[in-house]
Amino acid sequence: MNEEVICLRPQADFIRVGVSVPENLTVTYRAPDDTELPSLIKTARAMVIPAVGPKLAPSLFEGTTLELIQVTGAGVDRLDRSTIEKIGVPVANVAGGSNGAMAEYATASAASLLRRLSWSNSEIQAGNYVAFRAKLLADNVGGLEGLVVGIVGLGIVGMAVAEAFHRQGCKIVYYDPNPPDADRLTAISAEPLELNELLSRADIVTLHVPLIPATNGLIGEAQLAIMKSGAVLIQASRGGIVDESALAHAIQSGHLGGAAVDVYSSEPPTPDNPLLKLSGEAAQRVLLTPHIAGVTRQSAAFLFRSAWENVERVLIELQPPQSRVY
Repeated sequence: MNEEVICLRPQADFIRVGVSVPENLTVTYRAPDDTELPSLIKTARAMVIPAVGPKLAPSLFEGTTLELIQVTGAGVDRLDRSTIEKIGVPVANVAGGSNGAMAEYATASAASLLRRLSWSNSEIQAGNYVAFRAKLLADNVGGLEGLVVGIVGLGIVGMAVAEAFHRQGCKIVYYDPNPPDADRLTAISAEPLELNELLSRADIVTLHVPLIPATNGLIGEAQLAIMKSGAVLIQASRGGIVDESALAHAIQSGHLGGAAVDVYSSEPPTPDNPLLKLSGEAAQRVLLTPHIAGVTRQSAAFLFRSAWENVERVLIELQPPQSRVY
């Protein structure tokens, strides 16, 4: 029997957040390495995939009759764009579904690094309560209010992050050749800057750009050297945008005050990843998370529900997909 939809996300993911898969669709759930997947794709009408995961081989799509590839998130870098465009299958994502979660992550991780919350936990467990409390006071540790926050990439997610930092009393500067509407920028008094000037002025730099040729390696040794001494970097965009060796060196040397890293050049990060090799106090000044900045129960439910609604729109209502990427 021909399956209408092949889904590379387990059914349990949808059940866990209370999202029902539409009853008018016939769905089969498979892992990306399932040996039957190539033959199933050839007869399916649509394919649903998570945004995060290994790249899908172009050969998977040979001879396909797919009418839609639906991503249950924003990122589409698992797909080989030239292959998909050549065969003419529309690719759609769910843009903006993780806005709130991303904004929470950026502000919370920045505050945690600035106030050394995770570091404090380690020191207390090691029996250093008195000495470390004295160090925090002596170092005059501060919070978010009044700091300059540089947003690199002021798209849907970046704008939500900017607004969240603005609510914390931060000054917003941004780098984006194509910013959103002027009214939202005016509301938060955001100032446009070139990238290098942003890096030199910001106390916190947070990245929200897609991984494309223009952004691959966007933040490397030269850019990190421009950043203010003691500044904090939030990397929750895509692995490959930041040179991890250069970042590790900037933290180990003490030039940067800290970094929150949610995405990696290889996921999961390999044991030789330089960020895992940090030692001493430098190791306490990084917050490493497993690509979950935009993942909460609430955001997942929105993403999943929106994805299935788009599949229904294409297969049942015979309408063009919303949020088509290419």
